[in-house]
Amino acid sequence: MNDKVTQYITDKNTWTQELNLLRSVLLELPLEEAIKWSAPVYTYKNKNILGLSAFKNYCGLWFFQGSFLKDDKKVLENAQEGKTKAMRQWRFYKLEEIDVSLVKEYVLEAIQNSEEGKELKPKRNTKPLIIPIELQLELDKNQELQECFGKFMLSKKRDYADYISEAKREATKLKRLEKIIPMILSGVGLHDKYKNC
Repeated sequence: MNDKVTQYITDKNTWTQELNLLRSVLLELPLEEAIKWSAPVYTYKNKNILGLSAFKNYCGLWFFQGSFLKDDKKVLENAQEGKTKAMRQWRFYKLEEIDVSLVKEYVLEAIQNSEEGKELKPKRNTKPLIIPIELQLELDKNQELQECFGKFMLSKKRDYADYISEAKREATKLKRLEKIIPMILSGVGLHDKYKNC
């Protein structure tokens, strides 16, 4: 048992019973328990199978490759229709809704699907990198900033470029630029703080 998962469950005091029940089912199965993206995640042979989560109005499971599950009982839903392709969520609003044997059945099917290599890989972002003028001007006048920015992978460069260009007002663009310059100089990606283990 992972102490960080225990802490996550303890912190979600509204859903402690439900999360502990779900966790007990998952720990009976051949899964490794970890914390990823600030929530409990269960892996099989280093592949993410499902996660455990609690929100204000419900708790639940999310299956990373849930689109491959048969879902005969129609318990799964796409939490972000139009955005999420493979992930499916199973929500519980009270303890009595958790059918332990059904949960086990779905998780075992997810493990089997992983063994069979059923996986929907995210499409690579082929959108060209467009550096907003505000950022480009800063890069042109600061050699160190330019070198640090140049070391980033394309996805991190795109994160920074989009962060600036998505601002509507010029003042907001400049404020955001001011915020990201030290991050770029430190070699930190815009969203790195959310990528913890």
